[in-house]
Amino acid sequence: MAITRQQRTARWFHTRWWVWLLRAAAVGVLAGMMITTVTVIQVWLAGHWDDRRRSDVLIVLGASQYNGRPSAVFAARLDHVLDLYRQNVAPRIVTVGGAQIGDAYTEGQAGANYLLSRGVPATDLVVVGEGRDTLGSLQSVAKVMVAHQWRTAVIVTDPWHSLRSRTMARDLDIDAVVSSVTVGPATRGFLTQLRYIVRECAAYRFYELFHRATPVGRAPSAV
Repeated sequence: MAITRQQRTARWFHTRWWVWLLRAAAVGVLAGMMITTVTVIQVWLAGHWDDRRRSDVLIVLGASQYNGRPSAVFAARLDHVLDLYRQNVAPRIVTVGGAQIGDAYTEGQAGANYLLSRGVPATDLVVVGEGRDTLGSLQSVAKVMVAHQWRTAVIVTDPWHSLRSRTMARDLDIDAVVSSVTVGPATRGFLTQLRYIVRECAAYRFYELFHRATPVGRAPSAV
């Protein structure tokens, strides 16, 4: 019995399916490598931003604190924001961050106390003691900024955290730039920096794909 053209085609695909599977896998791996490379470059470049344009507020993102004493990472951020404040980059500083269970202080209050002890007037400090992660903290800050009709901000955080922080702030309709911290534990040693970069690459892409923020007062659009 003669084999029809359709039968020959079906037989060819049946015997070659693994080739197509390997090709698809190779394309997937290549695409993943390209996306990873682009993300690493984005995070690296963002980590070297130091934009000190005149703004309404300086936002210093919280980090660990111990009974009101900022950790070394947090202290490095606070020292950097203090330098920007003294350069008149903005007339006020927003310290942000909530508390863990059992903490006597929020990160926002610990940061404000640190700055008060270094001569920043209480009238130039705005404490936002909310948020257990970057997005939650910036959402709380966005509400305060809307209430005061502030639009522009310089965000102070660690280098490898800069891209995600700025992206979130802009998604929340804050006209934000970043001035990255250049000293402190997050910048010491190749392995430390590599660990932070890998973590931030994953966190940034996860946010981009699954958790994009909506500006305060605006309902999410229908999917």
